[in-house]
Amino acid sequence: MRLIISFAALFLSVILLQLSSGGVGPLDAISGSVLNFTTTQIGLLGTGHFVGFFIGCWWAPRLMGNVGHSRAFAVCTALGAMGLLGHTLTENPYAWAGMRIASGVCIAGAYTVIEAWLNAKVTNENRGRAMGTYRIVDMGSSLAAQLIIAVLPPAVYVSYNLLAVLCCAALLPLTLTKASQPETPNAPRLKPKLAWRCSPLAVAGVIVAALSSASFRMVGPVYGQEVGLAVDQIAFFLAAFVAGGALAQYPMGWLADKYDRRWVLIWLSGVAILSCAITMAASGTGTLGVMLAAGFFGFTTFPIFSVSAAHANDFATSAERVELSAALMFWYALGAIASPYVSSALIEAYGPPALFAYVACGHVLLIVFGLSRMKVRATPEERTSYVYAPRTSFTIGRLLKRSREKR
Repeated sequence: MRLIISFAALFLSVILLQLSSGGVGPLDAISGSVLNFTTTQIGLLGTGHFVGFFIGCWWAPRLMGNVGHSRAFAVCTALGAMGLLGHTLTENPYAWAGMRIASGVCIAGAYTVIEAWLNAKVTNENRGRAMGTYRIVDMGSSLAAQLIIAVLPPAVYVSYNLLAVLCCAALLPLTLTKASQPETPNAPRLKPKLAWRCSPLAVAGVIVAALSSASFRMVGPVYGQEVGLAVDQIAFFLAAFVAGGALAQYPMGWLADKYDRRWVLIWLSGVAILSCAITMAASGTGTLGVMLAAGFFGFTTFPIFSVSAAHANDFATSAERVELSAALMFWYALGAIASPYVSSALIEAYGPPALFAYVACGHVLLIVFGLSRMKVRATPEERTSYVYAPRTSFTIGRLLKRSREKR
């Protein structure tokens, strides 16, 4: 309890940020349908978010170095609130995509500040508990953000206004805290080639993880509407995906620590293909079947990023781990930028099942590439511990570095 209180300002800001920025994605998808946006235009909104996310990951550490933690956080949340309020000024999908860039910058920049602050305040004695609490807060608020569209009517002023209020409220805990601001760390150097040098399979894995997660979270509401789900049911459909991913972390972590991580990735992708087929088949089985299928899809696809990151860290030195984390986030962001637009275009051309056919094809390629890589490189003699890796900012590697010790 003392630990939670000491980091209460940080954790409360995380909750409010997730409710605001996490809620705008599904709300935009539903609102776009109400406003007669095409499916491809709705996908473009998700692409805009991840363009902003990439910009925010790169820019925020430098902004924090120039103006400090609190001011950088204020800048990012102001951009997020402006993007949300801008939705009420026009009904143009391309303008909305530009506003989603602002929300992407907000979430990446704000998480950069929070994680830099958290890393500076934790000690070796409380690091494990602090990270555990942070993960619970992050995953729990992400789950709640998917449910928020059940109570927000689409395409109306009040819904976006409430999300903007939540975004502004995230300012209060961090800016009013009496705790002194930590020293600003140097921005991690972005070296995408480092990830490829450590593990080409890990790079492929995080791109496929982005293909799965970004497509589902940004275009999933469109799929839900196409298969006959009501708005409140779509909220639970998205939440089931997040819940399935959260439940998968412990068993997948145990498997990744016990067996060759390449085989874990290959088998995960195989089961992910099965979950795609089950999800497509479940569209005619009723609401419960669709929800269970979404949970299974999250269970099989969500851990792929963390398993891939663990595999890459097996081949990195301790000094490389922070930059490796940033490099993996770079590849994830590239995959996430492309995926919503491509998957929405496929849905528009071939119907709702195309979303999961697209994801399944990505996992087929990952299996083929994984099998080919096993012929090139042997299993490392010493491996790092599996760590759940949030896809939040380029600086997350600093928080995770000490957890990735050789076993």
